[in-house]
Amino acid sequence: MSAQRPTVVPFPHFDKDVDSQALRKAMKGLGTDEKAIINIICYRTNAQRQEIKIHYKTAFGRDLLDDLKSELGGDFEDVILGLMDTPAMFDARCLKRAMKGAGTDEDAILEILCARTNAQIAEIKKAYKLGGFGSKDLEKDLKGETSGDLKRLLVGLSVGGRDEGAGVDPTKVQADAQALYEAGAAKWGTDESEFQRIIGGRSREHLRQVFAAYGSLTSKSIEDAIKSEMSGNVKTGYLNLVRFINDPIQYYVDKLHKAMKGLGTDEAVLVRVFVMRCEIDLGDIAHSYRAHHSKSLADAIKSEVGGDFRRALDALLS
Repeated sequence: MSAQRPTVVPFPHFDKDVDSQALRKAMKGLGTDEKAIINIICYRTNAQRQEIKIHYKTAFGRDLLDDLKSELGGDFEDVILGLMDTPAMFDARCLKRAMKGAGTDEDAILEILCARTNAQIAEIKKAYKLGGFGSKDLEKDLKGETSGDLKRLLVGLSVGGRDEGAGVDPTKVQADAQALYEAGAAKWGTDESEFQRIIGGRSREHLRQVFAAYGSLTSKSIEDAIKSEMSGNVKTGYLNLVRFINDPIQYYVDKLHKAMKGLGTDEAVLVRVFVMRCEIDLGDIAHSYRAHHSKSLADAIKSEVGGDFRRALDALLS
């Protein structure tokens, strides 16, 4: 896979004291200087923001997050506070939000769990406990919010036990492609446990080759097989996994496009993707978005949201 293009990189002349003073000045007295807040928080890496957070309290005896919460509001507040969290705490907070109140946002849960490494999932579980979210036990909360095959899939992903080995054995690739075929299209009814064993547990590189082998074996893509073999939330679950594993960039392009399609905008998706991917591959996502939708991601954002929220997203893109 090609080198990833982040849009947020370490600020070259970083000075936590200068940044802390500028943030304090932006929030002191009447009115708030939102532009100054964007110019610092959206142009620093997460590691630099964590240094600012600690230094701000040292210098002023005040909690930066509390000050930001009291000065900001709406989607703008969500993106700025999201950027101030550590990545694990941000993920944990999003998972808590996805399970809060009536109904569960399975899409948000899958978006996080399907894209994280084993080490990252371990950190998310620690942050979930540290943040005092739900019962403080992510696995227990996932079990309480979901049921059936989807519950088993999410619990399996939350273990963080996926094989992360680099090597791929062609014999095992063929065996797994055959096993997926026999668990689904080859018979009446679908054996979801085989799908979970393979798609939930094998390395991503191995699975990309399994999906290609499945296509050769059956002249049907693994996505089409899932669509015809499964239904409801578990179908959504496996499609999320397969799409992310096959092409992470396209996965996020589709997420963003869907969030801005038709009437209304799913701002929570915009916040999650921009915060989670700005230091990884948001540059690639923006490039691919333009190629697929004949308009830039920045223009798409501009037509959907406004004010300081749009300015913050623009800053993260640039």
